[in-house]
Amino acid sequence: MSEACLAVRLYNDPAEARSFQGYVVHMHLAWLYLLQAAFVRDGIDFRYWDQKRKKRLVRIDGDPKRWELERSVQERWTDPNDPVPANLRLFIRLRNRLEHRHANADAALTLALAGHSHALLVNYEQEVTAQFGQNNTLASRLRLPLFVGSFSAQGERALRDLRDSLPADLQAFIAEFESGLDDAVTNDARFEFRLRATLELSAKDPGAVAFQFTRYEDLSEDERRAVESLGRKGRVVVRSRIQPVSGTGRLMARSAAAAVQERIPFEFKQHHFTAAWQRLKARPVNSAPNPYLTNPDWCEYDEPTGTYRYTLGFVKHVARRCGTPEGFRAVTGFRAVELDPQSSGDSDAK
Repeated sequence: MSEACLAVRLYNDPAEARSFQGYVVHMHLAWLYLLQAAFVRDGIDFRYWDQKRKKRLVRIDGDPKRWELERSVQERWTDPNDPVPANLRLFIRLRNRLEHRHANADAALTLALAGHSHALLVNYEQEVTAQFGQNNTLASRLRLPLFVGSFSAQGERALRDLRDSLPADLQAFIAEFESGLDDAVTNDARFEFRLRATLELSAKDPGAVAFQFTRYEDLSEDERRAVESLGRKGRVVVRSRIQPVSGTGRLMARSAAAAVQERIPFEFKQHHFTAAWQRLKARPVNSAPNPYLTNPDWCEYDEPTGTYRYTLGFVKHVARRCGTPEGFRAVTGFRAVELDPQSSGDSDAK
């Protein structure tokens, strides 16, 4: 926990020239130590073993090589659509970039990834208390920082200019990383934590804290409309409202297979898609007594038609896994065949 506290201290220190980089590095260590502590408690061996000589440990300078953070994350979370490991993977990859370049982009990165950074800390708090109890909370160790932010028009303009100064390759890196994630992940507060702050004059309450946070889902409809109107700042905002329609955003098997085909350089037909959902256990087989036992992040059973509908998240997951010959075979059981430009790719679905 000391690493997490140090990370926050660096992040909140305006005199620290590379505060964001320090935050990323020390939160990386905090997460690594937390997961390793849980592995030790649960009796999980997190050392690397020699693949050729099974009874020998891989060693570095005489010491056993242990799982790095990314390998530890893979062990802790198996759901590819979980926003917590998605947030961690973003910072793992970002750390690799920060260690070698972009020393002058610290302030711009701090602003561009403020919500992601906050989520990284909140997720850590949730994990450490869930694993080791409420006595290990960071709440009694960290203070709410004093800040100006965009409470003035001049401050808001300065922040916008700073955000625009982020190097183009870092902007592309962030955009490319998020494009590979399901919308449900990128819109989740565990991936990017977003707050709207409102200055309020109120009577002193001895039993209250200086800052009060209210969850959006706890508000009434009138209160939600009032909160949403705060962000408009004189601009007209048009929101498309999707009426409750069965199957919105879902794909039938044929369309899902075609969507995968569009994303990979290998032939991907209906039998490949069938093999994929079977191997990945996205849904039960047709003869299963309970057709509702699907992975809800990937597939839903439609009772009126007796068919299954697949999510875009599942399509993206299959496409990512099938992007290499090795991954294609692992997911489908078939050898990857380079896509023939003349192939129509049509197939029938059940």
